[in-house]
Amino acid sequence: MLVLSDVRLRRGSQVLIEGADLTVFRGEKIGIVGRNGCGKSTLLALICGDLAPDAGEYTAPPGLTISWVAQELPETDAPLVEYVLDGDVELRQVEAGIARATQSGDGARLALLHAEYERLGGYAARARAARLCDGLGFDPEDLERPVREFSGGLQMRANLARALMRRSDLLLLDEPTNHLDLDAVLWLEQWLREYAGTLLLVSHDRELLDAIVGRIVHIEGGQLRAYAGNYSAFETQYAAQREQTRARMIRQQREVERIRAFVERFRAKASKARQVQSRLKWLARLETIAPLHVDETFEWEFAEPAKLPRPLVSLEEVAAGYPGRRVLEKVSLTINPGDRLGVLGRNGAGKSTLMRMLAGQLAPLGGRVTFASDVVTGFFAQSELERLDPRSTPIGELASRGGELTRSWSEQQLRDHLGRFGFRGDRVFEPTASFSGGERARLALAILVARRPNLLLLDEPTNHLDFEMRQALLLALQEFPGAVVVVSHDRALLRGACDRFVLVGRGTVREFDGDLEDYAAWLRAPATGSPTPRADSERSAAARREQKRLEAEARNRLSPLRAEQRRIERRIEELGAERDRLERELADPELYTTRPLEERQALAQRHARIRMEIEALEARWLEIGEALEAHAAAE
Repeated sequence: MLVLSDVRLRRGSQVLIEGADLTVFRGEKIGIVGRNGCGKSTLLALICGDLAPDAGEYTAPPGLTISWVAQELPETDAPLVEYVLDGDVELRQVEAGIARATQSGDGARLALLHAEYERLGGYAARARAARLCDGLGFDPEDLERPVREFSGGLQMRANLARALMRRSDLLLLDEPTNHLDLDAVLWLEQWLREYAGTLLLVSHDRELLDAIVGRIVHIEGGQLRAYAGNYSAFETQYAAQREQTRARMIRQQREVERIRAFVERFRAKASKARQVQSRLKWLARLETIAPLHVDETFEWEFAEPAKLPRPLVSLEEVAAGYPGRRVLEKVSLTINPGDRLGVLGRNGAGKSTLMRMLAGQLAPLGGRVTFASDVVTGFFAQSELERLDPRSTPIGELASRGGELTRSWSEQQLRDHLGRFGFRGDRVFEPTASFSGGERARLALAILVARRPNLLLLDEPTNHLDFEMRQALLLALQEFPGAVVVVSHDRALLRGACDRFVLVGRGTVREFDGDLEDYAAWLRAPATGSPTPRADSERSAAARREQKRLEAEARNRLSPLRAEQRRIERRIEELGAERDRLERELADPELYTTRPLEERQALAQRHARIRMEIEALEARWLEIGEALEAHAAAE
């Protein structure tokens, strides 16, 4: 269906993809993955016809109908349902033909057009558009609202609904879940499973990719490579491929060194000249193994909070909302250190209202909210990226918005902190206006972490983050000793970071007695009206909850050990640098001729103390490691 042959794609002067070969067959569902900025969106732009290859050839069959999601926000007063209906281009053309034939009185033409209208499902088209809107989180009363009145996120949902409305042979989706909540993601997953055309899906949602695609196209280091299977299968194949390449490189390097040693040893001997030349030719013909592409890694860590009061925050019979509109009633909830709470619910149900209440940004309309005196809240809201000053720099934003701690930091401390989030060198002085969405999200998280919160409130934190960043965030959350409350459409994050869930809906906040599978089943059968899973799954849900509880207890026991281990590692690194400096000084002959005896003795004593401290720290580090390994073996 689609064929790329030796294709090169550029963005400005930068070559994103070089020598790409790919064949896409009719009806395939393919996931396209890779680091942010690697060329995924550029590849889709080529396929939909917005770009031409800089080299090579791209071919597609004539008459191919392609649907993709417009990235521009719609500036139209058209009602939502009409805007979505416009996606069915064929139906709209028939409707226009009917209007012209009616005006001209062409009865024969009118009869043919009405037959075509019925064949295209025109009488059910409005209902189909309404179902798309409902699945993507719009309320029934939204159907007649002008599109321009919606928020930017809802306008992007309208663009997605319009793209799904179109009858297409090929559907191109670029991060379609970024503006969706979990309910809408689950609905979209089912819709894409049933889609009969060819699908190219760019996404960082591993569960969506696992459920939908049968092949992965990975872009790395300018190269494009296809892998059979879903994303989990790709991860396994990719890891094995890297290990094989690493092993080949090591073997080849050993062979090269052996040959070079032979050449150097016998180059001057006439009797060995032919053998030397033979080996030199062999080296020249040796296959070049491309070095492993080393991606930037992120090892985020939430600094241990200064205090962990219990409870951090409690809500008692709270009513919440806005002037003239109550969103939530009689909410009672307590958050303690170590809690991992996922917040579920439909778009507009009040999830963000609950998060703002917990953050202290929204005063209750009734009831009582009590915060611990030592609570430090880190709130990552959906609008957090918009709050970054586009004229400022990462180092300026961190210094001004990181709280009392960062205002007293030196420039080196600020740079060290930003470096852990991938901002190194001169990047800390670049204006944020030039940053990608992923880079702005990383910066916002870096600022939040610097405040050393003991209560983390994360409202869709993974938007714009790629797989590696999402994994780094998940690992950091798992080690965080404070409390975490998460609203997210990323099921991998919810599964890995949350022990229990609450359901926001119908003006209430209730404990959800189950996991994400139970929640998906409950959404498919909403007529029960209850947030409790069906009876046939209650036993397994109870077992999973007990397992989650045990995991949470283990995490709470082991978190202090892991935090101590990280502190020891940092201290050993600092002391090691000072030890090396002292050893260089003590090895310098000038020390013993130019500096007094007392100073030399002080240097030697300091060196001895540092060596002893390092030995003690290393012993403690080994004790902690053995304790952690013993726990892992016991599991």
